[in-house]
Amino acid sequence: MVFEQELDLLVRSSYPIIYIPTPEEERAEQMIAYVAQSGTPARALHLWDFIEGFEGTGVGRNNPVQALNEIEKANPDGPAMFVMRDLHRFLDDVQVARKLRNLARHLRNSRKTLIILSPTMRIPPDLAEEVTVLDLLPPSVDEIGQELETLLEQVKVVLTPGGQDALVKAAQGLMMARIRLALARAVASYGRLDERAIPIMLEEKKQRVRRTEVLEFWPNAETMEDIGGLDILKRWLEQRAAAFTAEARDYGLPNPKGILLVGIQGTGKSLSAKATASLWQLPLLRLDVGRLMGGLVGESEAKTREMIRIAEAMAPCVLFLDELDKGFAGVGSGFVGDSGTSARVFGTILTWMEEKTSAVFIAATANSVETLPAEVLRKGRFDEIFFIDLPSERERREIFEVHLSKARPNRLRDFDLEQLAFQSEGFNGAEIAQAVSEAMHMAFDQRREFETEDILRAMSFIVPLSKTAGEHIARLQEWAISGRCRPASSDAAQAGLMGQLFGAASLPG
Repeated sequence: MVFEQELDLLVRSSYPIIYIPTPEEERAEQMIAYVAQSGTPARALHLWDFIEGFEGTGVGRNNPVQALNEIEKANPDGPAMFVMRDLHRFLDDVQVARKLRNLARHLRNSRKTLIILSPTMRIPPDLAEEVTVLDLLPPSVDEIGQELETLLEQVKVVLTPGGQDALVKAAQGLMMARIRLALARAVASYGRLDERAIPIMLEEKKQRVRRTEVLEFWPNAETMEDIGGLDILKRWLEQRAAAFTAEARDYGLPNPKGILLVGIQGTGKSLSAKATASLWQLPLLRLDVGRLMGGLVGESEAKTREMIRIAEAMAPCVLFLDELDKGFAGVGSGFVGDSGTSARVFGTILTWMEEKTSAVFIAATANSVETLPAEVLRKGRFDEIFFIDLPSERERREIFEVHLSKARPNRLRDFDLEQLAFQSEGFNGAEIAQAVSEAMHMAFDQRREFETEDILRAMSFIVPLSKTAGEHIARLQEWAISGRCRPASSDAAQAGLMGQLFGAASLPG
């Protein structure tokens, strides 16, 4: 009822023009009709679209200016609400814009309200002061529950309390029309409504994300078992596995904000971010920052608002921001080559990250921390910043075990993991995976099984990043040891402590 209450308040306060951006035209009109009928006295409701004009009279058909003139001529003392469905397509027209500005003055002194229904947010700057935006959020948990209660009277429903909660959770973020279609599809497929409706609902959610062209819905293919080492990071994530439950809310725990994974390329930052969603059994959304940048004035900012709205509608979920340093490189350094668009988008995201209360967990990664604006690293943006270093010998053994278990699960004992770990000093996880793959290619070419010696030979052909980018890695390690972040591995933590003690012992005096 929050939307209806806010709309009623705006109408009673004589706000002249209300803009409701929502793809749920039918649901919005039902709520507007409820507000109109519940007024004291009841308000007359008039609907207009470009093809039919005003319902019942056809006035203003194919002519938005004529329709606006009709609103102006209506009785100023008779409480009325005028809903215009297609007007957003004509807001850039000089006649329509001018007429709206003139009409706004008239409506302030009358008991009439103009409501613009639009699937998108398109308000020209010259109308910004005349228009009040009212968002219609996706159906709440209570609304989805009421829809399920309605179905109980129509079809056979076989849902346990836990199954019903899971279905409602899967439906969160979808529009009511899509929820009804998914439920109807489940009933048509199985003859009843049961837990098999949950994957159908999740597929609808994936479709919605795909239609935005801003976010991607990624499958939870990776798990924590696919990651070698990083024991501190894993333990931190496991402690928060139940942080999005109602029990955690009752305990007083806030929703976790997110983590920033900083470190060397190929060390498992992206893999860890994706495995987080699998561990917590939450949807995984990926944001490509480049997709936020549009060519039209205001388009980037509008896409950013849409991204935030969809992510919050999908909550609880994990939002994956890969290579944050590349997406916002140069922001805050005085670069204004895009007229400040990047800075505005970046500022909007940062503000949201700090102030959001929704259950959207942000898992961000960065390779070059020195290019990140200082605002990103400030406390409040993330719950924790982890540094992922080159794997230790113990961790390299675990990484070899992960890859060889996938490639040859029945032959793992045939490989000398200790020797492989020892000989791969300076290799990152991606390079270890490449060595295993290369060894398999070499052995397959000779139509035989690959052995430890093949992997060692493959490693001899690889020049690891620790050699080609040694200076950059050294700077990252020095930054991490300075105490600005938390090590993701206990081995790295021990190595950092020993380094600090060694440095302190070598100081004069």
